[in-house]
Amino acid sequence: MQVQRSIEIKLAENLAPEHLEVINESHMHSVPPGSESHFKVIVVSPRFDGLNRVKRHQAVNAVLADELAGPVHALSMETYTAGEWQARGGRTLASPRCAGGSKADAG
Repeated sequence: MQVQRSIEIKLAENLAPEHLEVINESHMHSVPPGSESHFKVIVVSPRFDGLNRVKRHQAVNAVLADELAGPVHALSMETYTAGEWQARGGRTLASPRCAGGSKADAG
């Protein structure tokens, strides 16, 4: 949980989120058990007020630059203002199935 914890700490310190979820979705992909390479983050932050989705994602990417340059292969994110999060009723989007194939697929 070293990578996941690093992501949690950095986002908490830099975005002052009202709500933060960091979900390791590596098990949904063709990676060894225990991997920390595929993550989904859900961030509700006042720092997103007035920013469009691209700018919000750029802010998250900047905070996690080291992780994205190293151990993190894929990062899915949902970024909301408090009002948007409330309007959604705290509901998140379902993650898609891995489209990259699986070790179990016939080759």
